[in-house]
Amino acid sequence: MTFTPSSDDAQKSVSLPKSVVVIANARSGRGKSRDLLHAIEARLRHQEFAVNIYEASDAADLQLRAREMVSNGAGLFFAVGGDGTLQSVVNAVCGHNVLLGVIPAGGGNDFARALNLPLKPLAALDAALSGTPRAVDLVKVSASGGVTRLYLGGGGIGLDAATAKIANGIFKNWPGRWRYIASAIRAYATYKPQLVRIAIDSSVEEISRNSTIASVLNTPTLGAGIKLAPDARIDDGVLDFAFLEKLSFGELLSALPRLALQGRLDLPLLIRRKARKIRIETDPPIYFHGDGELIGLTPIEIEVVPNAVRFLAPKTAES
Repeated sequence: MTFTPSSDDAQKSVSLPKSVVVIANARSGRGKSRDLLHAIEARLRHQEFAVNIYEASDAADLQLRAREMVSNGAGLFFAVGGDGTLQSVVNAVCGHNVLLGVIPAGGGNDFARALNLPLKPLAALDAALSGTPRAVDLVKVSASGGVTRLYLGGGGIGLDAATAKIANGIFKNWPGRWRYIASAIRAYATYKPQLVRIAIDSSVEEISRNSTIASVLNTPTLGAGIKLAPDARIDDGVLDFAFLEKLSFGELLSALPRLALQGRLDLPLLIRRKARKIRIETDPPIYFHGDGELIGLTPIEIEVVPNAVRFLAPKTAES
């Protein structure tokens, strides 16, 4: 499941395949993906790409179509949508010699942020096409019942997962970060901290206590720019774990202004750790989410998959 390019490949511009697959989730970003497709096609054809556009009805259909395209020899994909859309694509293509691009058109777009792409879709397309391949890590989740899934950005249990479920429900049409803030407040009203047991890097460290937040991140942000793991990098070979035992309503209210305006989550009792592998157990089982999508029930094991896929990203000063 791992693709490992050479270090030289990560620093050089490449001659891109002249045939590109553009795959979109029609439901992503309040229908924004669908509205963008004509402009994206025109931009790519102007640069002499042969363009194949596929509009999927849901995440399962999107993943199936991406697998079919890989089997047919496609080597360059652009995913139009949010982090959930991108998750479906990487689960279909990881392990194959393909190059990926991101056209952010969802509610969160935290992986696009981590790639330093503009958040305006056509500007992101231009930046990717003039950029360079970058090898990035993914997160592998093994959940109860044999469920295995990859995700790209942030995941977790507890209030985090409850917030993700609500964000995909009654607040799904709210814009950006407000969608997640409103969902978190709604989730907090009924959430009760649950006893969890967490083993970090094969029990080098264990946490066994009640949990309000237990999140595992590959990106610095989740929820449309909320900085839960500000030191995280998508290519450092480790994950960032964030844990909070208790959160009073007063603490939540005091954190909201900076959370809303700056994306900062200033909670003094928030524990952060670096890890390559994490195991989470709860009784009774509860859901773990990745990129806002519910993946499976605890017990779960989460591990980093280094250099898993390549994305087109803006050139850095060192490139």
